[in-house]
Amino acid sequence: MWQRAQGGARDDDPQRIEKLARIRHTLEPLGKRAVGLFADELDIHLLPKVGYQWMPKSATVKLVTPGQNQKHYLAGALDPKTGRIVHCTSPRKTNVLFRALLDSLEWRYPKAKFARVYVVVDNYGIHKAQAVEQWLAAHPRFEVLFLPTYCPKANPIERAFGDVHDKCTRNHQRKRLEDLVWDVEQHFSTNGPWKYKLSQLYYTPQVTAAVERITKEQQLQEAA
Repeated sequence: MWQRAQGGARDDDPQRIEKLARIRHTLEPLGKRAVGLFADELDIHLLPKVGYQWMPKSATVKLVTPGQNQKHYLAGALDPKTGRIVHCTSPRKTNVLFRALLDSLEWRYPKAKFARVYVVVDNYGIHKAQAVEQWLAAHPRFEVLFLPTYCPKANPIERAFGDVHDKCTRNHQRKRLEDLVWDVEQHFSTNGPWKYKLSQLYYTPQVTAAVERITKEQQLQEAA
């Protein structure tokens, strides 16, 4: 059969089940004074992503590329319970961008209402930078949980970012990067909520068994 190949990320982290179980064990019993968020970064390219779209029959939409590519970056954090996304942007994709997101989360989830803030991220280097560790040490109510490597399906914000590409960046005809960034930010301001359920990866028999084991170990420690 002649068909188009599909790309896919590797999913071979030896600690995959344990990491998924730790995230589920942490986020499932959250009360009103705690929140669990899924964060990631989005690359915004001035050169448009070319893809399918609706168009009149027998017509073809032609995209005139703006020349040399330019990039901007967005960091976002999704609250799966409310579907709200907190975000910030930067011309550079460094730990400064991630720390700016953490600063925004500190303001959006004040200590008076939220005693604990859990932020789930992938293993990209900016999430593990020394400056981020220092920020976390200065803000002890925040805790970062790491996803398995090469496992984007475990992060529901990826679906919200896919929506951004569908609505804003695919086949866009903006000539200036600042206009495209404005489109993306307006998308987050006017659309949503993005109430995506966690992937079934979190509910496989192996992960469920690991969650039960972690819960029992915690109960034994608390009883000791």
